[in-house]
Amino acid sequence: MAAIGNRGTVKEAAGFNADADAQKLRDAMKGAGTNEATITDVLAHRTIAQRQRIKEAYKQTVGKDLADELTGELSGNFRSVVLGLLMLAPVYDAHELKNAMKGAGTEEACLIDILSSRSNEEIKVINTVYKREYGKSLEDAVCGDTSGMFKRVLVSLLTAGRDESDKVDEALAVQDAKEIYQAGEARWGTDEVKFLTVLCVRNRNHLLRVFEEYQKVSGKDIEESIKREMSGCLEDVFLAIVKCMRNKQAFFAERLYKSMKGLGTTDSVLIRIMVSRAEIDMLDIKAQFLKMYGKTLHSFIKGDTSGDYRKILLELCGGE
Repeated sequence: MAAIGNRGTVKEAAGFNADADAQKLRDAMKGAGTNEATITDVLAHRTIAQRQRIKEAYKQTVGKDLADELTGELSGNFRSVVLGLLMLAPVYDAHELKNAMKGAGTEEACLIDILSSRSNEEIKVINTVYKREYGKSLEDAVCGDTSGMFKRVLVSLLTAGRDESDKVDEALAVQDAKEIYQAGEARWGTDEVKFLTVLCVRNRNHLLRVFEEYQKVSGKDIEESIKREMSGCLEDVFLAIVKCMRNKQAFFAERLYKSMKGLGTTDSVLIRIMVSRAEIDMLDIKAQFLKMYGKTLHSFIKGDTSGDYRKILLELCGGE
């Protein structure tokens, strides 16, 4: 029942007892009002695997589904965090993707955040879970909700076919850099397919070499060129891929920063990253945040949220 990764703030709880935790949660929801502090205390300090055991124990001892019970007792952003914590990682990702495509309009940022940052294996499992939970393939859902070259990039990412070796083909890296340059900066109009082929298929080490070569060929950073050559969601998805290849934790730190800076908070982004990275790499995301913005993630969350929602996020953030 260990954590998924080893750089998370959420670690396996020592002396874990699923029955005792289930009882604590039941007591927290008994009678008038709900004890949110207890819910936070239990769920924010257990791994995903341990929470699954608590769900089983709750169903056995109470005869009800824990998620259903909490849905009825809680509300708002706090509820969203709690329900997210109860899900297995690929189930949570599938749920977020489904929500992003619900009703009128699409939250493209969610599609981009998830699909550009997950491994082939993770995407394969998300595809399977999505089909099982929602009765249609994720690719069909994405195709029905997006269009143009942006759709094609997402479909490519969904095939989970990226080369994941660490082999760098020097000659190909030079060729890739030249071809991207010729497909963008060096011509009138942009041949976006060339960007797709390189950015969605090549492995990380190879791409890092391509980015170096691109700088030599064009005199510009690849991110700068993407911003000049593309716009809208296509620009966003290509930038996300480049940033994740360079430093995935810096990518998440930037997403967290942007979700909180300025007026208002994009809670959907804040919640999604805090829940999904808590037991994978939150320690490194926090370190990147401090390095990039000179302030702690903890202080940002504290200043931008309130109530039980703030408390549970700060627990997931794990201290200053």
